Amino acid sequence: MAGRDSRADILDDDPFRNQKPRVHRVHSHQSQDGTIHFETGANTRVNPLFAQMMGFAQQQPAQMHKGKIWHFSDEEKKHLRLATAAFTVALGFMAVGGVWGIESNGFSSWFIQFFLSMPVLLLAVGPAFLLHEIGHKIIAKKNGCWAEFRADPGGLRFGILLSFFIGILFMAPGAVMVAGLVTRRQNGHIAIAGPLVNFGLFLIGIPLWGIILGLTGAFDADIQGASYLVGGQLIWQKMLIDVGIYWIGANLILGLFNMLPFGPLDGNKVKDWNENAFYLTISMFALLVITMFMGIWTPLETLEMIASIF
Repeated sequence: MAGRDSRADILDDDPFRNQKPRVHRVHSHQSQDGTIHFETGANTRVNPLFAQMMGFAQQQPAQMHKGKIWHFSDEEKKHLRLATAAFTVALGFMAVGGVWGIESNGFSSWFIQFFLSMPVLLLAVGPAFLLHEIGHKIIAKKNGCWAEFRADPGGLRFGILLSFFIGILFMAPGAVMVAGLVTRRQNGHIAIAGPLVNFGLFLIGIPLWGIILGLTGAFDADIQGASYLVGGQLIWQKMLIDVGIYWIGANLILGLFNMLPFGPLDGNKVKDWNENAFYLTISMFALLVITMFMGIWTPLETLEMIASIF
């Protein structure tokens, strides 16, 4: 693995920001002793390569932060907040069946369920999305790359509108943008990091939420229906159980989806690096997801079994 390159953390320049190339004007004159002097206007930025060749510094040198691998710039934090907020709203619309849920439940019940579903799904699915992207980021930075998350406004808008009108969530909230020279092996490591984070969260989630649900006695409550508010009473047990169920299911589905060997998905890069690693990882996710949908095992039954011990 390549050593850590501190230049990967230059924060003032985003290599993926589209900027129109500028024509840099540099004026020169020669003094009587033969020395050539270069002059730039107050508002002119000298091309960095030209400046280095001619021996004078840029007017605004790049600033480098002194943090470690686990560092997030202000710009990255803004994009993460935007993507997380839009993702949460889309999950809320999905939970109530989109706008069509108003007809069957009435606007008041629909809105209350939408409002209460958002924190449940944020707690359950938010880590699956955020930590997946952070997994890519950390491995990319360990390999000496510039790596920061950037939200996709178009993908966020499309996902929200789709979940609102149809009640189906399909969203491309953004991705970790990576700049730097890496080998095929390193690129594969960066790509597989995200799905492996999801698998780790799946494994952790089973005992974690089983213990939480057991200690809180959530399964002991008489829960009927899908609503979180019944007769003015908040059914927190139902909310807590759903967090555990969605946590397990979301990490498996997200991991499987990203391992598909198409387009910009992680699976394509992993397969390009090592086919054995690709088939092993995607088969692991596929087996768990298929058996879950077939009812051979379910997150609810698994959590209930563990909770019964406590």
